[in-house]
Amino acid sequence: MTETITISNEPYWWVAAPPSREPAPPLPAKSDVLIIGAGYAGLSAAIVLARAGRSVTVVDKLAPGEGASTRNGGITSGNLRLSHTAMAKRFGADRADAIVGEAKLAREDLYDFIADEGIDCDFRLVGRFAGALSGKQYDAMAREVDHLRDKLGIEAYSVPRSEQTRHVGSDFYQGGNVRMDVGGLHPGKLHSALLRLARSSGALVFGNTCVLGVVRVGQGYDVKTEAGTIRAREVISATNGYTDGSDAWLQRRIVPVRSRIIVTEPLAPSVMNRILPTGMMISDKRKLTYYYRPTPDGTRLLFGGRDGTFAGDPTWPTTHLQAEMINIFPELAGTRLDHSWFGYVAMNRDMMPRVFARGGVHYATGCCGSGVVWLRWAGIKVARKILKLEQTSALDFDPPKSIPFFRGKAWFMPAVFAAMKLQDGLTKR
Repeated sequence: MTETITISNEPYWWVAAPPSREPAPPLPAKSDVLIIGAGYAGLSAAIVLARAGRSVTVVDKLAPGEGASTRNGGITSGNLRLSHTAMAKRFGADRADAIVGEAKLAREDLYDFIADEGIDCDFRLVGRFAGALSGKQYDAMAREVDHLRDKLGIEAYSVPRSEQTRHVGSDFYQGGNVRMDVGGLHPGKLHSALLRLARSSGALVFGNTCVLGVVRVGQGYDVKTEAGTIRAREVISATNGYTDGSDAWLQRRIVPVRSRIIVTEPLAPSVMNRILPTGMMISDKRKLTYYYRPTPDGTRLLFGGRDGTFAGDPTWPTTHLQAEMINIFPELAGTRLDHSWFGYVAMNRDMMPRVFARGGVHYATGCCGSGVVWLRWAGIKVARKILKLEQTSALDFDPPKSIPFFRGKAWFMPAVFAAMKLQDGLTKR
C-alpha cells in the first residue's frame, strides 16, 4: 500500500505558538490611540504607548499575528533591498549612512528587548552567510563588507569560494560574505510575547475585527469597524502586506507579495551538520532572494523565497522551492516536506521601509521582506513621535508613490517572477 503524504499548509511555527484566538470583550467607545494591525509593528507601538500611560486599542481583521508576523523565516537581518552604493546615489551618502546605521540600532534594540523582557523565542546570534552568484557579485559584496566593518564596526568578512563549505555544504555559490550581527529566532514565540506584553501593559487587542474606514472628526478620528465605532485621538496604520480596501489610498502604494516557506521532515544530524555546519542563517543575492536556516531545534531545514502567485494556493510554488533547495543541496533529493505556507510582504516603488503621516494618521509600513527587525522598529518610532519623545528617524520618508493601474491585486507578479528568474539565470552564468 502506498503511503499518502500530506503537507501542512499552516506555518511550522504554529505547532509551538499558534495565533491567539481568545474571545474579545466589547470594543471601547474611545481610546487615546487606535492601532490597525496586531503584528510586530502594531504591538510594538502599543507596548510603548501603553507603558507611557496612553489608552491603546489594537484591532486586526485576522487573529493577532496570523499574518506575516508568524509566517516569516525568523531571520533578524534587517535587510535593505538597495545596496549602500544605490542608496547613496538616490538619497546622498549621509542619508545612506544614517539608514544603514539605524538598521544596526534596530537589530541591537531587538536583541536587548528580548534579553531585558526575558522572552523565550529561541533567539541565537549565529551570524549570516550570503552567497554570491558570480565573481562580479562577490567583488561588490566584498566592498560592502569593508563598509560594514570600517564605518559601522560590524563584525563582517568575505568568504572565498574555496572556503564557503565551512558555512554552507554546497558548491552552488561563488563565495560570499558573513556578518555576525544577524541571528535567528522563532517568530511565533516572539509575536506571542509581544501580544502578552501589550496586554499586560494595558493595551486592548482585538482580533477578527475588520476596519471599515477612518474619518477625521475635529481633533480626532472615528474608526468604524464591524464591531462598532471607536473615537480615537491618534490612529496608527500598521497593516503592511495585509492592507485592504478600507485604506484605498495606501492600497495603491503597497504591493502584497507572497513569500513562501517549506520545511523538511526531520533530517539525520549528520545531514544537518553537513549542509549547515555552523547553523548560520543563509541567504543569496539572487533577485528572487532565497533564504534558509535550520529550525531552532536543529532537526529540519527551512527554505524560503518568493512565490510568484497572487491567488489561490497552487502546488507549483512548493515544487519550485523544493527544486531550488535540491539545486543547492542535491543530497536532499527525495526528502519529504512537512510544511509549505505563504505570507504577504509589503513592497513599494523605492523598496524602503518607512514611517510617515498623512491626514494626521501615522503609518509604519513597507518592510520589503525584512519585518522581524524593521516593523518592530517602525512601530516604536511612530509611538515615540506620538509621545513627542523623538522628532526624526532615518526611516522618515514621504509616502510611497502610487503604482499605475494597481488596486491591491498583484496581477503582474507571475510576469515579474519570470523576469527575475531569467535575470538570475543570466547572472549565474
